[in-house]
Amino acid sequence: MSCRCAWVSDDPLYLDYHDHEWGVPLRDPRALFEFLLLEGAQAGLSWITVLRKRARYRAVFDGFDPALIACWDDAKRAELMSDPGIIRNRAKIEAAVINARAWLALEAEAIDPVEWLWQFVGGAPQVNAWATLAQVPASTPASEAMSKALRARGFKFVGPTICYAFMQAVGMVNDHTTDCFRHPECAKPANCR
Repeated sequence: MSCRCAWVSDDPLYLDYHDHEWGVPLRDPRALFEFLLLEGAQAGLSWITVLRKRARYRAVFDGFDPALIACWDDAKRAELMSDPGIIRNRAKIEAAVINARAWLALEAEAIDPVEWLWQFVGGAPQVNAWATLAQVPASTPASEAMSKALRARGFKFVGPTICYAFMQAVGMVNDHTTDCFRHPECAKPANCR
């Protein structure tokens, strides 16, 4: 059996996520927007909770299309609040609408959200070399800068810890520990698939 990061449980969903998604550099705008919203939804909860609900999120969050989410009305929000397949938190659902509008505002200013987000790591994945999970930080100066910039543009549920989890998830940073079989693979982003 391959050695994995210590945070991974034996849950098949977690194993698949760790082995195939976490830390893989993403530059697809829809995927980045999805992760931004899901990381915000995770605030105060475990990531496995979000993973277990992700398929339902994809179904009821209009495929994470910011143009559609930005137009959600009170009826849509009420429908989501009654859906047990997602995290029913009014502030997080409202944040999805706010964040969709903020995302679209970036685009309206001719700012590519993908490049704008990746600027916080200089446009390329940052490869760390943590020996243990205890060494992995909860936030960094880069995630603090991202959080500050996102909040200045009106985004919600984007604190420095959420931003760092987002950066880890989308491969802006490679925080697989050095004993994890994924670390060397994700240290070479072109091969990290």
